[in-house]
Amino acid sequence: MQLRRRLRPSKLLILRWLLTCAACTISTAALLAVHVSPSGTVPSPSSSGPYKLSNREIGVAELKWMQEFSPLQLSRKIWQLDGADREVSEFEKLWKPPSNRGYAPCVARGSSISPLEESRGYLLVHANGGLNQMRAGICDMVAVARIINATLVIPELDKKSFWQDTSNFSDVFDEDNFITSLANDVKIVKKLPKEFAKATKAVKFFKSWSGIEYYQEEVYPLWDNYQVIRAAKSDSRLANNNLPPNIQKLRCRAFFEALRFAPPIEALGKLLVERMKSYGPYIALHLRYEKDMLAFSGCTYGLSPVESDELERIRENITYWKVKYIDPLEQRAKGYCPLTPKEVGIFLSSLGYPSNTPIYIAAGEIYGGDSHMADLESRFPILMNKETLASAEELGPFRRYASQMAALDYIVSVESNVFVPSHSGNMARAVAGHRRFLGHRKTINPDRKALIRLFDKIDKGMLKEGKNLSSRVSEIHRRRQGSPRKRKGPISGTKGKERFRSEESFYENPLPDCLCQFGIS
Repeated sequence: MQLRRRLRPSKLLILRWLLTCAACTISTAALLAVHVSPSGTVPSPSSSGPYKLSNREIGVAELKWMQEFSPLQLSRKIWQLDGADREVSEFEKLWKPPSNRGYAPCVARGSSISPLEESRGYLLVHANGGLNQMRAGICDMVAVARIINATLVIPELDKKSFWQDTSNFSDVFDEDNFITSLANDVKIVKKLPKEFAKATKAVKFFKSWSGIEYYQEEVYPLWDNYQVIRAAKSDSRLANNNLPPNIQKLRCRAFFEALRFAPPIEALGKLLVERMKSYGPYIALHLRYEKDMLAFSGCTYGLSPVESDELERIRENITYWKVKYIDPLEQRAKGYCPLTPKEVGIFLSSLGYPSNTPIYIAAGEIYGGDSHMADLESRFPILMNKETLASAEELGPFRRYASQMAALDYIVSVESNVFVPSHSGNMARAVAGHRRFLGHRKTINPDRKALIRLFDKIDKGMLKEGKNLSSRVSEIHRRRQGSPRKRKGPISGTKGKERFRSEESFYENPLPDCLCQFGIS
């Protein structure tokens, strides 16, 4: 009897040990099954390419399953069970946004703002450029209309740009919300009244980056002779800085609140965000490696001679692109070129993002397709885009319109856990500014000039990927993650138009004009 009593504690210990092993085995299996890929397998690069996954692979039932068992929640739970605090810390470091330091939007109309004055006439606007260039220009024209006491007619969108998009304003934006949201600031009408259709119009190219004095002294007097003023272009017509606070806040209300996308675009954009989030926290990568960008910038590094010749012909044949000869190596060395897909892969890996990180490719058609995406795919197999997340039927109404497709990318990018632009174009600036306005969401802005020097060393065998490269890349980008800072002024030594051009865009960083510090977060 005494012997049997001594054995019981041992049996209990063995039983506990077996149960613990079984629990760990089940937990590990669940982690491997869920965290690698929502379907339990990593998409095969040898199929149609991860960024061209068939819609069949992300069906509604599977999405529901993924939402119920989020990779983020499961992974963190298991790490805590194992007591692996270091892994949790590293995970949070990758996804945690910077502190907003108590900054929040402060764009409400102040009680001291004078009421809307009687309109002197109608302002017609031709918005030029791509989606985000037009968005910024339209919001500038809202402010201009206020300055010159004009009734703003719903702007006409650019139909002659590179993309040949025939969309009207109401196809891209919520027209009614735009009008009602700004009703206390500017009177806006959908069409020019018939009685003014044949009126003589003052067609004016407003001076770029102009202050309020220009519009008060040179544009406002036109009402003495005209009832309709037509702005031939809308982009960069207002200065970034040194405008009255009420005008700056009006620009922010227009850009971040009034100029919403049309309801069908908003609905599908929200659906894409939900589907992307079902994979766990994700990066939105604005991969500006498209034909128009490469042709315009003259960036041909990594391209074949045939591809380089094609881009050169495009640049020569587009008359309004003024610069025809560009040294591609000089462009790249100065950091003016977008990162290639391969370079983006090295960059994200060096920052510490694991291969199972979901990445949304916010872009049009990637130049060269699979041939240029292979390196990025091999590092990050879970690459998604509009075409992989939405069915052909869902995308059908938008597919033929570049601005509407770009609007979907914009929505998914703004709502991402991390946003990474491969080039500092209009889309990148607009998304970065919007994310700042919404609470300084994590936005990693690659230092292309510094990165190119590192990439060249790798190509020459002078540097290898690993701990050394990772520490250097991480240190370079420690302060480039979207934390609050005042908008940058002009580059020292620049003069004239170049001085204004070198300033940080107002819509890229609305601090201090539209963000106020209410407390420390």
